[in-house]
Amino acid sequence: MNLLKEKFEELKSQSLEYTTEQKRAVIALSLVAIFIAGVLFLSSRGEAVETPAIKVIESAPSKMLLVHVAGEVKRPGVYPVIDGSRVVDAISAAGGARKGVDLSVINLARKVVDGEQIYLGVKPEKKKVGSKVFSGTVYVNRASISQFDSLSGIGPVLAKRIVDYRSANGPFVDIAELQKVPGIGMKTFERIKSRLSL
Repeated sequence: MNLLKEKFEELKSQSLEYTTEQKRAVIALSLVAIFIAGVLFLSSRGEAVETPAIKVIESAPSKMLLVHVAGEVKRPGVYPVIDGSRVVDAISAAGGARKGVDLSVINLARKVVDGEQIYLGVKPEKKKVGSKVFSGTVYVNRASISQFDSLSGIGPVLAKRIVDYRSANGPFVDIAELQKVPGIGMKTFERIKSRLSL
């Protein structure tokens, strides 16, 4: 047992004795390791960057418009649509157009107006033969010059003025706006207003 103890002490003393070169190498490696650890530590922290505060903007609830969709649609009625919606959106809300309806006669990309009626399809217009008296409804936001001309007291020149006014100023919000068209006074408007609709 003593022999083992002696051998252990001998090995222990030999392993702890380093040459000067070995000591320098250990010190150099230790310094390099400390330097690398310091660089890694500092670079992982990085510079403090001030992040701009993110402003949470609470959007106001979208304004809802009510639009009356009638005519050749699957479910005619009054529908709420978001402000900025197009005619095509209102028609979709009403279940879409019925089969065979000519959609080329209506501007599907036009923005809808609150309280507007969108009529899909053509309503039959009744005229007395040989007379200019028109018994059907004229939809002021889509009527042609000839449809306005068919109203009592409205000639082709005034009908063209109405269509030009509508093209320049957008759709009428109220039929009373027709009085803004030069040539349509109170008397003319009173005479034709029962035949007008949006």
